[in-house]
Parts: sequence; structure tokens; C-alpha cells
Amino acid sequence: MNSHSRRRVEMGTRALEFSRAHSDTEPGTATAVARLEQLLARANQAATAQRNGLIQVRAASARKQELRRQMLAVPIAHLAEVGRAAAREEHELGKAFRFRPDASTYFAFRTAARGMANAAQAHREVLVKYGLSQPVLDEFVQMLDQLDEAVVLGYEGRAAHIGATRELRSVSTEIFRTVRVMDGRNRQRFAEDGQLLGSWISASTVLGTRGRGTESGGETPEGGEVRPAA
Repeated sequence: MNSHSRRRVEMGTRALEFSRAHSDTEPGTATAVARLEQLLARANQAATAQRNGLIQVRAASARKQELRRQMLAVPIAHLAEVGRAAAREEHELGKAFRFRPDASTYFAFRTAARGMANAAQAHREVLVKYGLSQPVLDEFVQMLDQLDEAVVLGYEGRAAHIGATRELRSVSTEIFRTVRVMDGRNRQRFAEDGQLLGSWISASTVLGTRGRGTESGGETPEGGEVRPAA
């Protein structure tokens, strides 16, 4: 959650806690408080989805790195050596198993590795004569399938993270607007009680931002001064 959305959600949480502690039976206010509660529930769900998406992306990235390391260490190295030996009999195999381990992207790596596995399966009879291990080849194909799964996992996690971030941005704006609606009524309610009015203003101020006319470094619901009315 970015800082702008987080601060607004935190402000909404404080405003809701204040409203629960100082309940108001006025129908419009009760409706606004209920809406604020629903918005905060949405924000919490979106924040959880955003975090889970990020965890999924990181897990996918770690898995891709590990699979790439394992493939380079054993099956790719094995097939490259077998292919080099078999090229003495079938020259075209030399190119088929000339793998570039410095492929800069996972897409390039997957393409090259999958091409090598397909070539090994197509020329298995010849390669077996030069030491091809079928279990190594089978494991290589399984690793490639796992790499594809990790790539999909990363795509899904990234999509979930982006969607949740957009939802948080939208819902945090609605939280701010809802508290603005509540602000007028509370300023009226506590006009004669400077302590409660000050508590409300403090609860409903977005901390860490500076709006025009503020004195506490905060964004107030109505963008005005944070001093309690005299």
C-alpha cells in the first residue's frame, strides 16, 4: 500500500473509532458511519490481496532463479556435452545443443532450454549412443514445466497486486470523502466542546501531508484549519 492510501485508511480507522466512542443517532451520520465501516473493510481486504500478490511474485521469482540454476548445473550441461559428442556423427546436432547460459531474460532462457529438450527427444536414439541419460532428460522436461508454472504464478501475482493497488487508491479516496461528509456534523455537535472537537479534528486529519491552511502538517477533511472553533 502506498503512503498516500495508507494514511487515508489510517485516518478513516481513527475517525471510525471516534464515531463509535461518540455515537450519533442522527440518521445521516449513522449512514455515513456505516459506509465508512464498509469502506474500511474493503480497504483491509484489498491490502491483504495486495500483500499476497507481492508474496506470490517474490515466490515465483525465487523459484525461477532456483530452477534456472538447477537446469544449468545438470541437465543443460549434460545435454550440451552429449550433443557435442553426437555432432561428430550428425553435424546439425552441434547447433541444436549449443546453449547460451547468459540468456538475459527468462523468456530467452525458456525458449533456448525448451528447444534443447525438444531436440533431445527428437534425436534420442542417436544421443543415447553418446551417453544421453533418459532420467536426466525426463527431469529436465519436468523442470521446464515447473518453470512455466512459476512464470504463470508471477503473472497472476503481479495482476493481483496491480488490481488491489487500484482498489486501495479508489477506496481510500472514498474514505476521505466520507469523513468529509461526517466532519460538518461533528463540528456542529462539538462546537461548544473544544476538547472533543479537537479530538475529532485530530482523528480526521490525514497525517504526514500538508494541505492549504493546516497547522499540524495534516490534510483535514475540509482542507481548512485544524484549530477547534472558538
